[in-house]
Amino acid sequence: MKKILVIGGGAAGMMAALTAARNGASVTIAEKMPRLGKKLSITGKGRGNLTNTADMDGFIKNTPGNGAFLHSSLRAFDNNAVIAMFNDLGVATKVERGGRVFPVSDRAADLVAALTDELAAQKVAVEYNAKIEGLIVEDGKIFGATAKNGRVYYADAVILATGGASYPATGSSGDGAKLAAAVGHSVSPLRPALVPLETEEEWVRDAAGLTLKNVRVTLIIDCKRVSSLFGEMLFAHFGVTGPVILTLSREAVIALDEKKSVEIAVDLKPALDEGKLDARLQRDFAAHGRQVMKNAAKELLPVKIIAPVLDAAYIDEEKTAGQLTQKERRRLVGALKNLPLTVVAARSFAEAIVTAGGVSVKEISPKTMESKLLKGLFFAGEVMDIDANTGGFNLQAAFSTGYAAALGAVS
Repeated sequence: MKKILVIGGGAAGMMAALTAARNGASVTIAEKMPRLGKKLSITGKGRGNLTNTADMDGFIKNTPGNGAFLHSSLRAFDNNAVIAMFNDLGVATKVERGGRVFPVSDRAADLVAALTDELAAQKVAVEYNAKIEGLIVEDGKIFGATAKNGRVYYADAVILATGGASYPATGSSGDGAKLAAAVGHSVSPLRPALVPLETEEEWVRDAAGLTLKNVRVTLIIDCKRVSSLFGEMLFAHFGVTGPVILTLSREAVIALDEKKSVEIAVDLKPALDEGKLDARLQRDFAAHGRQVMKNAAKELLPVKIIAPVLDAAYIDEEKTAGQLTQKERRRLVGALKNLPLTVVAARSFAEAIVTAGGVSVKEISPKTMESKLLKGLFFAGEVMDIDANTGGFNLQAAFSTGYAAALGAVS
């Protein structure tokens, strides 16, 4: 019976341990936290967005960080397999907007409980508060790992599933990347991804808490428009967040690291072209000609951003709508279609949903997740240089790579 050591008890680690045990291996999970699946328990804002109903092309497209590497593992254990597994474990699922799949209970904790119970049923040993500090290597092969408390774990294969560096309070602190680097693997710099962005404009603080739905946000790097997404965003005291911002943040963080200028432009009325928007403004302001602009614009915009939009258009908010000139109206159209924000920084790993960067996938077999440098060393999940958009894509990658790593380790 093969002895498998899984380092990390998150989604990828639990999936790997469960699969290895079901395939006849003796499995131990070394988890540095007091319990398993701490990050999994908060996924999807605590509701547990476990996967997505997208097809293969959809998954690859929504994985900007080395998505093509996942072809083999996704084929071997796809979204239907994940849903079926949880259904078999007693967790009924449902599909929501954007193909997002959640437990019917809306409780991510149910996913953790189901996996934990099945690990126990499969007699997987779990060592809590076990911080691994080094891998045991001899003659190009892994023989186990050593823990901070001095304990030595001997194994026929080791699966590194320690996660990235996002949400460090859940135990993700980049440990796996350091362990891999210490035995010769290349590691690209860890960066926060799916992370809120800090902006320079002071008015954003006054707009904190405001959610804008059905807007189009464009990312501008060194004065070049590079990406544009339609959806929802949210103002916070530090800047902006929300689904569209989080998805665009990956490119923004890279650009900030490269000391490039980063801006975003918000189209507040994406359903109207400039001509139709101008015609609407003329109708609205004709109907409210005696009102000052800060009041006349209330049917057009949320109150919290009326002043910033008027300011961007160089329009006095105390001016009456009937006094607005054609030039001023055109400037207002421009501000509504391109409200500018200057991005100065990304928030920290503590607020990032996932980590970009990690162990180079060029040094890992995409079919088995085994290291190309060291026999017996396997990888699963976010410890690798793989990151995806929101919507269940990151968890699917964790489950698929965990499954593949386990089968590779037991073969």
